[in-house]
Amino acid sequence: MTAVDDRPDVAPDSGPEIGRDRRRKEDQRLITGRTRWTDNMALPGMLHLAMVRSPHAHAKILSIDIEAADRSLNIYEVFTGKHLADTQGVNANAWPITPDQIAPAHLPMAVDRVAFAGEIVAVVVARTAAEARDAAELVDVEYELLPAALDLKEAAEADADNGVLAHPDLGTNKSAFWQLDSQGQGSSTRGIDEVIEEARAGGIVIEREYRQQRLIPAFMEPRSTVVDPTGEQITMWTSTQIPHITRFLLAATTGVPESKIRVIAPDVGGGFGGKLQTTPEEWITFAVARRIGKPCKYTETRSESLVSGHHGRDQWQKLTLCATKEGRVTGLKVDLLADMGAYIGVIGGGVPVLGAWMFNAIYKFDAYQFNCTPVLTNKTWVDAYRGAGRPEATYAIERLMDELAAEVGKDPLEVREMNWIKHDEFPFTTVAGMTYDSGNYEAATAKAKEMFGYDALRAEQKERRDRGDKVQLGIGISTFTEMCGLAPSRVLGQLNYGAGGWEHATVRMLPTGKVEVITGTSAHGQGHETAFSQIIADRLGVPFEDVEILHGDTQVSHKGLDTYGSRSLVVGGEALVLAADKVIEKAKPLAAHLLEASADDLEFANGRYTVRGTDQGIGIAEVALATFAAHNYPEGMEPGIDAESTYDPVDFSFPHGTHLCAAEVDTETGQVTLRKYVCVDDIGNIINPLIVSGQVHGGLVQGISQALWEEAVYDESGTLVSGSFVDYLLPTAADTISFEIDHTTSPSTTNTLGTKGVGEAGTIASTPAVVNAVVDAVRHFGVNDILMPCTPERVWTAIQGAGSGAPTVEDAQPHFEAEGGQQ
Repeated sequence: MTAVDDRPDVAPDSGPEIGRDRRRKEDQRLITGRTRWTDNMALPGMLHLAMVRSPHAHAKILSIDIEAADRSLNIYEVFTGKHLADTQGVNANAWPITPDQIAPAHLPMAVDRVAFAGEIVAVVVARTAAEARDAAELVDVEYELLPAALDLKEAAEADADNGVLAHPDLGTNKSAFWQLDSQGQGSSTRGIDEVIEEARAGGIVIEREYRQQRLIPAFMEPRSTVVDPTGEQITMWTSTQIPHITRFLLAATTGVPESKIRVIAPDVGGGFGGKLQTTPEEWITFAVARRIGKPCKYTETRSESLVSGHHGRDQWQKLTLCATKEGRVTGLKVDLLADMGAYIGVIGGGVPVLGAWMFNAIYKFDAYQFNCTPVLTNKTWVDAYRGAGRPEATYAIERLMDELAAEVGKDPLEVREMNWIKHDEFPFTTVAGMTYDSGNYEAATAKAKEMFGYDALRAEQKERRDRGDKVQLGIGISTFTEMCGLAPSRVLGQLNYGAGGWEHATVRMLPTGKVEVITGTSAHGQGHETAFSQIIADRLGVPFEDVEILHGDTQVSHKGLDTYGSRSLVVGGEALVLAADKVIEKAKPLAAHLLEASADDLEFANGRYTVRGTDQGIGIAEVALATFAAHNYPEGMEPGIDAESTYDPVDFSFPHGTHLCAAEVDTETGQVTLRKYVCVDDIGNIINPLIVSGQVHGGLVQGISQALWEEAVYDESGTLVSGSFVDYLLPTAADTISFEIDHTTSPSTTNTLGTKGVGEAGTIASTPAVVNAVVDAVRHFGVNDILMPCTPERVWTAIQGAGSGAPTVEDAQPHFEAEGGQQ
């Protein structure tokens, strides 16, 4: 009793938590090693798994000889796909984008045929991980090689009679065709074909083809799974973004009742969409543990992660932009080929479709058409990677806006401003049918220009060009928006998505005044425990330090839809607010009873109920203790003030921003050096500026890395030749520069907190800003595009080839490539 009475009703450092820089409370354990990653798990009698993977992109399995491996020291068992055929389940395709979508069955372990290099054909179970890996080398698999479909464009044209099929039994590589055809913005009723015809007759038509290279998420912690089948429930610990979805799909595909499965995502070392997947390794570990009745662990090597963990992006974009001669856009047509790899991932089929509503970006078009063809190839399958469809769309439209500016001879910012939605036009329904609720592109751009020194840099650029410097200066622009907070459920249902967009939360008032908060979102480095504590501290008027956030365990958090698409705050945060408000309302009758007042006369603020017009009051911590004791309770009232809430958002959220990049290009070597990068993002109200800065910085590096360094490259046989960090180039701090970031604020009108997502913003905006800067630096030589990543070789070749009949950018490919790649 004394402890509660002596507690302050508000935090000692009083003042609102929302908007405050708070160091992340979870970092203390994360960076000092006091945490538990999945690979740290050690259970009594635990066995270890090693996967045997196909070295071939496409082949029949003629035989698998496991005898030598089975005789090895401390080997428990060796399984092939045939051994586990009845128990291994199947990897799910949760987003069939059309009713007639063609998708091959994806068994976790191949039985008769492999469809990409890295596909699992056998698993070795041993006493130690090292012994399992050694024995896996002794498994002898005889293959009959089959032709592999590797080039995206060639695969799209193949059929049963001509070309190579990734899955011959399907008769085609085209998985689906999906279209969004929109017309009639404002008073216009013209379709895209009519707009293109008009532009050809008296305006401007710009046609470009852009390549989104294949990327690898390359998260810090490789994927790891531990399964313990020895209890009443089968418990799986796994490094994942989606514990709730994993549990559901395990039950749905293996026949084990969902109530008998518990999935725990402990601390997870990064994801970026790369752990938004139910993996063959999880399913195999689950099946093997059930089969032998002992705990089993599998942890992938970094090479396995790069080869067989799902990849991202990989698109060809054919674009037609129409405009008046003054530069006002009128129409946009997008024809998209999207490489799905060998199988359709959990949401892989829908990732390119997410971009359908973003190619039009912040601009006002009369007509718009988006056509998407997902294509199967014999490569690692493609699924979500940070931004998931939105970076691809933003890259295309922001590159096109620079091309339009060059065509009409105007500054690229001027052309953007004459076409974007003005701040007084919100809410605004776009040509793609999305309603942007709030924004102010003028304010974000004005602040970014001032921070950047835009006019001075343009003047310097002109001086360098006039005097023919060997190092030229380019200025890149990206005025972007995105949709995030994947939702609402009814919209996802219309798109045939396999789940909803809601999120769940529970707020529990403990008798000591502490607060336990349970969220269905699952963190993998974003700072949920800190930001969510700030929200609850303000809402309930309790100290920040007294809030505990629980997540990532399907037995603790029994409902949830996990973390992806910048949904944690705008969806999960709203569920927290609603649950906290319910606690306040549930506690009010008891507070009134204890104060001998009418509940209608009570007001709640700063953690206290007070009788209106008096100084008589009681703290919510005291009410919590009175609830626990239940000695003095209103007749007929249930002794409990805990509450839960499920929030289904009314719309997506639409953050935006202006990103400006200055890059120097050495015309003699092709070397690109970043000089200055400024971004002003509008993400609505900010909960924790420090966390936001970290999210923006990390996102910027990933987007810049796509522009300059990263690419997954396959050779002619379908082998991933960039299968280690020697060849797959990730930047270090030494490769980047300090970023200057700031914010404007246009609160969202569709949620209580007024927030918008930030987790993907930096990645979405930065890639076109950097490539626009590189192209801008050498445009006066006749260059209007350079394939990503803009390596020195590609930049130099583009300069040499522009307007001279010399090799083009497309010719600047390493000799081993089947399609675009990295030197």
